[in-house]
Amino acid sequence: MSKILTFGVYDYLHLGHLRLFKQCKQHADYLIVAVQNGDYIKKFKPDAEVLYSTDERVEMLEALRIVDKVVVYDTVGVNALEKIDFDILALGEDHIGARFDEMTDWCNIHGKQVVRLKRTPGVCSSDIKKKFR
Repeated sequence: MSKILTFGVYDYLHLGHLRLFKQCKQHADYLIVAVQNGDYIKKFKPDAEVLYSTDERVEMLEALRIVDKVVVYDTVGVNALEKIDFDILALGEDHIGARFDEMTDWCNIHGKQVVRLKRTPGVCSSDIKKKFR
């Protein structure tokens, strides 16, 4: 059984997230969704508007049949990867920069596959937040 891992905040759970999870399942049998700790978000982005607590976001994700396991992380990076048992790392096409390069290098060194998945056009958490302001 292959396990795929994807990261996110998942505060405004929407169709784009569901389609991300469906793409993940095309690459593996078992989907692990890592959700960012709300306390960590508020610590480093005090002005961030987080609608749901970490526990609430975990509960929503665990309720989805497509999701096999939910874990909580503080920050995306190699430290988070080292703590999770997975075979494939799913990154979005917008996940670019040094920390994602480090994660990709770590995966290559440790025999993990990395897949790049497409965003759902026209669906973005930031845009959804703006509509509710």
